[in-house]
Amino acid sequence: MKEIIIIRHGESEWNKENRFTGWQDVELSDKGIEEAIDAGKLLLKTGYHFTLAYSSVLRRANETLRYVLKEIGQVDLETIYSWKLNERHYGALQGLNKDETRQRYGDAQVQKWRRDMYEKPPLLLTSDQRYPGHDEKYKDLTEAELPLGENLFDTMQRVNAFYEESIEPSLKSGEKILIVAHGNSLRALVAYLEHLDDAAVMKLEIPTGRPVVLEMDDELKLTKRYFLDEKGEK
Repeated sequence: MKEIIIIRHGESEWNKENRFTGWQDVELSDKGIEEAIDAGKLLLKTGYHFTLAYSSVLRRANETLRYVLKEIGQVDLETIYSWKLNERHYGALQGLNKDETRQRYGDAQVQKWRRDMYEKPPLLLTSDQRYPGHDEKYKDLTEAELPLGENLFDTMQRVNAFYEESIEPSLKSGEKILIVAHGNSLRALVAYLEHLDDAAVMKLEIPTGRPVVLEMDDELKLTKRYFLDEKGEK
């Protein structure tokens, strides 16, 4: 049996303010820091030890990972950072308050933007300061790779490709893997591994700061998914 532990970053400042975040690089809230520390304590209590970590290039995920690794005594753990594990890019919605956006566009439209597999948000212009092409972190990406806004399917495409090119080979070589990323990028990964249909993906929720265990057989087929705190001691 093989396992991956996945953790959605702790609550961010914009989660707290109920804003669309996407690729905007915001910090953890005080609650988010506590969630990250608690996740690390739970991993320590249950005896997990990792040989490799993955994260996005966004600070809220990176900060969560740092707090977790400090708690489990693995601050020097090898970590691979990739933009392909970033949160879904919410385009021109990024920074907007969700409740105010509902008042402007209606509940149904906002729900489609948030949950529909193929509904894209309003797209950015490349002149917008929120366009990732203006961020040094993405200087090596091609114009085609730089999103103006993504639907969930777009996010799944890049996450799935990264799993196949990096995470899957690491699993096959025996690495014990921790992934700290984002709600939608982790939903995309679970959907890929579980072969979920569109309706199931739309209902899938991954809360902040709770470690999730993905158990796999030797052929890397997912056999079980559960929150670590629902299992207790290993």
